[in-house]
Amino acid sequence: MSSQRRFPAEWEPQAALLVAWPHETTDWRDTLTAIEPVYVDFVAAVAAVQPVWILCQDAVHLIHVSDRLEQAGVDANNIKPIICSFNDTWIRDYGPITIIDADTPRLLDFRFNGWGGKFEAGLDDTVNARLAGTCQFGGAVPVALPQILEGGSLETDGAGTLLTTSGCLLGASRNAGMDRAAWEALFAEQLGCDRTLWLEHGYLAGDDTDGHIDTLARFADPETIVYAGCDNPDDPNHNSLLSMAAELQALCRRDGKPYRLITLPAPAPQLVDGAPVPASYANFVIINERVLVPTYNDPADEHALEQLQKAFPERDIIGIDARAMVRQGGVLHCASMQIPQVVTTDKTS
Repeated sequence: MSSQRRFPAEWEPQAALLVAWPHETTDWRDTLTAIEPVYVDFVAAVAAVQPVWILCQDAVHLIHVSDRLEQAGVDANNIKPIICSFNDTWIRDYGPITIIDADTPRLLDFRFNGWGGKFEAGLDDTVNARLAGTCQFGGAVPVALPQILEGGSLETDGAGTLLTTSGCLLGASRNAGMDRAAWEALFAEQLGCDRTLWLEHGYLAGDDTDGHIDTLARFADPETIVYAGCDNPDDPNHNSLLSMAAELQALCRRDGKPYRLITLPAPAPQLVDGAPVPASYANFVIINERVLVPTYNDPADEHALEQLQKAFPERDIIGIDARAMVRQGGVLHCASMQIPQVVTTDKTS
């Protein structure tokens, strides 16, 4: 492991937030009128404090997106539309994972196969290389790696500790034959993380990702973990989340002390055609000055916002109605990838 290599935490300064705007050839094609207002609200909340880079399918789509944001009064100075075709909007899982190596950004470009071959992902798998080809990353060139790994499966404290789930990483549909030891060696070598905490439990019904950590448990600082709870025994997620809570309570920080744990409530089950989708308040996004939180027009929304204010006392906590977004299986964190501030400095690789 390089002693100078570090996987920065999401709460560290950001140059931009990267999103991919829904279009007619994504799974949003039949619900564009419902989902676009969510993206307008989401982008507006980000653009108020930092730049947003928006992937657009083509020139016509770029004009459409720009017009929608202008009509909503979004600050155009913080909007950077980029033509770069893609299959799916969940850019957390195929966007670049930024590592800082001796103060220089190192963009890791892992393979993406549509969550174990569940969906077409040929365009998504090449987005990072195409963005780098047009110098979108300030000259930093993505490092192509052969392993299949999704950004939503990783949580870091920025100080060498990684939190993840065995259900996702050890499944055969992504990297058959890779065991815990192989993953931990990879994390140490490529991410500079010498300590991996594995969760065996925690699953949300309807989740296509096989248990991404970013819908379950998140670092708020090196000593605090915020996690999805559920106190309703009739909720289909209750037993799994209860077991996960017990695991989190048993985890220790690097100094041997227990983590400070903050529980998020569970919204009422969200259903699409009678089937559950993975609604979670844990899929929040940390940006400069703010934390953006998915809400569901649910009585639990207010409590979730209050709990996250405890976790991030120095940031504004802002709810974004994500009911239309969760219908496709993800919300705000899934739909975005932070670009750390170091990417746009003069120290590029």
